[in-house]
Amino acid sequence: MIPDVVLQSGGDIGALIAVVLFLIAVVTAYQSIVIVRAYEKQAYTRFGKFQGLLEPGPNFVLPFVTKTYTFDMRTQTLDVPRQEAITRDNSPVTADAVVYIKVMDAKKAFLEVDNYKRAVSNLAQTTLRAVLGDMELDDTLNKRQEINAKIRTELDEPTDEWGIRVESVEVREVNPSRDVQQAMEKQTSAERRRRAMILEAQGERRSAIEKAQGDKQSNIIRAQGEKQSQILEAQGDALSTVLRAKSAESMGERAVIEKGMNTLEEIGKGESNTFVLPQELTSLVSRYGKHLQGSDIKENGHILEALDFDEETRELLGLDNIEEILGELEDEEEVIDLEQMEKEAQAVKAGETSADIKDPDEIIDEEMGEEFNAAEDGAN
Repeated sequence: MIPDVVLQSGGDIGALIAVVLFLIAVVTAYQSIVIVRAYEKQAYTRFGKFQGLLEPGPNFVLPFVTKTYTFDMRTQTLDVPRQEAITRDNSPVTADAVVYIKVMDAKKAFLEVDNYKRAVSNLAQTTLRAVLGDMELDDTLNKRQEINAKIRTELDEPTDEWGIRVESVEVREVNPSRDVQQAMEKQTSAERRRRAMILEAQGERRSAIEKAQGDKQSNIIRAQGEKQSQILEAQGDALSTVLRAKSAESMGERAVIEKGMNTLEEIGKGESNTFVLPQELTSLVSRYGKHLQGSDIKENGHILEALDFDEETRELLGLDNIEEILGELEDEEEVIDLEQMEKEAQAVKAGETSADIKDPDEIIDEEMGEEFNAAEDGAN
């Protein structure tokens, strides 16, 4: 029985050894293969000695004696913690920034610096404080791009030795102390009130000027319109007065003709065969001769037609002066005694008489009496 137990125990130990050897083989294979991702590079050492860099993809190394260090070759972001600084004009400010870096040489990043991320972050903090300390408060608030350029320039030289390239530096916030902020807010508020008052005053001044110019232009246009209206009204009144006066004269001429015709009729009833007619009466009769058409009076078999007034009669009646009077009314500088003409026209129309305007019957009686007296004296 004992030998069987020994044999069984020996078999179990053999199986266990086999399992251990299999596990060692698996671990050895796993340690021998290193897979590097596409955006990484790995530095590896063997027995503590730098051997080189592993490129992206599967790589075979000696197991158990090789150690690898991974480097991300993409652009990386480092936050620079908020830093306190004193500006050149002794104003306390706080600022923070963001630094964008990229590993250009993984060997230098592995051999020249312990931890390149921490090193770049600490260097950026000290550089930020130094740059802010060399500037005045107003410049730290306004010249953000200048601060970024100065920090990047200061970081370039030491990081190049580490195989790191600083691609960009961006200062996120620069805040002065609370007391300075309150003073700046008061100053800004006062400046805005001053600008608002200036703009309001300029606006009121401009509005007053525009209003005055508008009123001036409006008054000029209104005055011109009133002047033109008065001129047109005066011309219309004068023309109306002249036409009414001429109408009254025409009515007087017709009255003279009618009175003369009546006188001729009375003379024709008398016994005398010789009688003299005034020249003015013959001119008026010839002017209205067309009205005698259709009567039994003919001369040499032809109907008696109207004749033109002679120059003396036209001058006596004022017929040649109508167009001249109407033309003179168009001149704005002519002064017309409209009231006097209106009174004369109204007197003629109403039949009133004055020192200058006589009744048509009186004119006829005077002219006919003078002509007949002259005729009788000639007959005698």
